[in-house]
Amino acid sequence: MSRVIKIENVSKQYRLGSIGTNTLRGDLQRWWHQVRGLPDPTLIIGQENSLSKSSSKSKNQDEYVWALKDINFEVQQGEVLGIIGKNGAGKSTLLKLLSRVTAPTTGNIKVKGRIASLLEVGTGFHPELTGRENIYLNGAILGMTQTEIRNKFDEIVEFAGVAKYIDTPVKRYSSGMYVRLAFAVAAHLEPEILIVDEVLAVGDAEFQKKAIGKIKNVSRNEGRTVLFVSHNMSAVKSLCSRGIILKNGISVFEGDIEACVGKYLKGDNDLANHKVWEGTTEILNEDFELIEIGVRGKGKDYCELMRIDEPIEFIAIINQKNANKRIDITLHIKDDQGNKLFSTSSAVINNSFDLSRGFYQTKGAFPANFFNWGNFYIDLFIVENRRIATVVVEDILSFTLSNKEVELGTWMGREPGGIMPTFHWEKRKHIK
Repeated sequence: MSRVIKIENVSKQYRLGSIGTNTLRGDLQRWWHQVRGLPDPTLIIGQENSLSKSSSKSKNQDEYVWALKDINFEVQQGEVLGIIGKNGAGKSTLLKLLSRVTAPTTGNIKVKGRIASLLEVGTGFHPELTGRENIYLNGAILGMTQTEIRNKFDEIVEFAGVAKYIDTPVKRYSSGMYVRLAFAVAAHLEPEILIVDEVLAVGDAEFQKKAIGKIKNVSRNEGRTVLFVSHNMSAVKSLCSRGIILKNGISVFEGDIEACVGKYLKGDNDLANHKVWEGTTEILNEDFELIEIGVRGKGKDYCELMRIDEPIEFIAIINQKNANKRIDITLHIKDDQGNKLFSTSSAVINNSFDLSRGFYQTKGAFPANFFNWGNFYIDLFIVENRRIATVVVEDILSFTLSNKEVELGTWMGREPGGIMPTFHWEKRKHIK
């Protein structure tokens, strides 16, 4: 495979507020350096691109922000690269640089081949033109001839499912119809590189399935390169072979997609199957305080690895401050792709904790041979008086389960799904 994208030390800086140096001298100096291919002399070391740093003090003191900082990676022909990260991490900025919508502040981007981009709903569409006209317009932008577009036209319209509205101005299309047609054009007009941002989330479930199938086909069977950005970790894992995690404009991880998604889902917290808080904690309100929480093998000490063939016990220690409140604990259990497997709550079995003031320990247990082996995550909800969750903490715990065959290296492979309860088989001779 040959290299089709190479990004070297790419950074992108934006100025917050007004654009320009506010002086004629500064503007001329910036222009003269740009003509000679030199870095902008007015650049200032700005703060990292963090949405959490939004106080008025930091806004006044830091006029510049790095949307991207020192990004380096390569993409091979036919590879599907997943780019993941939280909102504001710099994913869309990176795709805009690759699509030449904007230029990097520093660094070099080398691309071999034509690029088709889906950065937002209706990218490259003119709202006053019909669907038919926009297909030809987008094809021309991609460098296709009219003959090439004409040969693909019927296939594009059929895939998008908008044949009835193809001669209607696209300004009258719904956002879902926009995305259907835009994706169909980008995928069928044979660009060497296809860039897909989160736009597929706008489409319905049927279209998303078709789109993912098409992406797999163009990469595996047609040898085209795809850069895929999504918050849907299931789609990322099913499509991509390699991934990059961006955080505050910085690449913090690059590698195999399984490891990449696992690290992303783990987040910033040092997730573990046991946590203890000393003194005042963030998981606190005027009625109660969470002191300790954990998952372990029933009747055993906490350890990193637990077995699927033993009961799994959930434990929480609470400091109840208000004797007039009923408290229920709800858990959402997720797999390593972020899919919610199931939820369980003390309220379902009428086991609310009518507590007087003081410290209490509560336990719940999952039976042996219930979970599949792998990594799991827990979201915690604490509900008062069975009305509304006053505390919601996502990914508060993680735990890992294994089994004897995996430990001995004799297991052929992981069965699909997050749970694998014991199924009682029977065999008897059938008499006709």
